[in-house]
Amino acid sequence: MPLSKAKIKYIHSLEQKKIRRQENAFVAEGHKSVGDLLQAGCTARLIIATEEWRSPVALGSETERITVTAEELRKASLLLHPQQVLGVFTIPSHDTPPPVSTIREQLCLCLDGVQDPGNLGTIIRTADWFGISHIICSPSTADAYNPKVVQATMGSIARVRVCYTNLPGWLQSLPADTPIYGTMLDGEDLYATPLSRSGVVVMGNEGSGISDEVARQLTHRLLIPPYPHGSSTAESLNVSIATAIICAEFRRRS
Repeated sequence: MPLSKAKIKYIHSLEQKKIRRQENAFVAEGHKSVGDLLQAGCTARLIIATEEWRSPVALGSETERITVTAEELRKASLLLHPQQVLGVFTIPSHDTPPPVSTIREQLCLCLDGVQDPGNLGTIIRTADWFGISHIICSPSTADAYNPKVVQATMGSIARVRVCYTNLPGWLQSLPADTPIYGTMLDGEDLYATPLSRSGVVVMGNEGSGISDEVARQLTHRLLIPPYPHGSSTAESLNVSIATAIICAEFRRRS
């Protein structure tokens, strides 16, 4: 079946959050991202690929596959340099935060207004690396199924559950003994503070940090200290870099 102009138009329309929500679909590109999503059992509605691409799993009857030339793939792709395959997938139904039992057993991330798609994608990839399977986001956080976010996750979007909720209300609903960590400029030295194996770690907006409403719910305020202590350095760390440092220290302790 040839690649129609209507299909190309549909794929490009999924760059818009409104259309992604209407269609309940998102775009992933490249053998790594598409392959990981397929292996994780995510539903592929459409696969557009060159002859060289080989699926890591058998495609189901619900998946339409169109074999194209490199030039045809370029027309459909949202990337400057397409990578053999493009897939349209159904957005997973991760509508609610994890239950309290999960919070008591696992470390979870909360993102309060992280707006840059590249940062969000990198954080999802970092969470996957450190075995964190749940990320709870404020509504002001970037859409996890934005093509730029999906691309930056390098397939990790297939393994990390991302949901959106009212963060202050959700944090307030957790049992009083739940550890809720947050990175703050007035926090305690990360490397000198006791850390738990489970609970919630909150990371804030790139410019303004954690909102006042969310900050009031924190039980532990953490600071990644500059080196050497008290030196004149950059004003702050990129939020995705800070998340990686925090996650690495939690995992090192455990």
